[in-house]
Amino acid sequence: MSKFMKMLNNISRSQAIYRSSKISADDLQSCHYAYVLAVSREPGRSQEDIARELCVNKSTAARNINYLEERGYVIRQPLPNDKRQFSVCPTDKMLSVLPEIRSASNEWMTLLSEGIPEEELEIFDSVLCRMQEKAREIIEKGEGTK
Repeated sequence: MSKFMKMLNNISRSQAIYRSSKISADDLQSCHYAYVLAVSREPGRSQEDIARELCVNKSTAARNINYLEERGYVIRQPLPNDKRQFSVCPTDKMLSVLPEIRSASNEWMTLLSEGIPEEELEIFDSVLCRMQEKAREIIEKGEGTK
């Protein structure tokens, strides 16, 4: 278990390299793919919601969403009930690259899980989901902050 986080990080970085080789949008970096998926999954949600889903701080989310906005992938609009927060919506440019990102992600998972029995993958998925929930609980309680 001591190498668990290192292995997950290596898998994640490998996925970033793989997806980058499959995506035609030269102005998107691997860190932006999660934002593309999050925004397109639920258009109009707030930057804060996106930050919470991706487990990043608000300033990181704002910086990445600003990058996407400057390049025409998203439109941000102040929320009607709170002008300090913004809703984020995909543009046609984002929606055009979305199939490539989804396809590359699906291909990666197919390649990565090749030869592993389905029941083992289901157990692994269940354990990871529980660990993710636990990680979110720890952070929400403030145990991971200064």
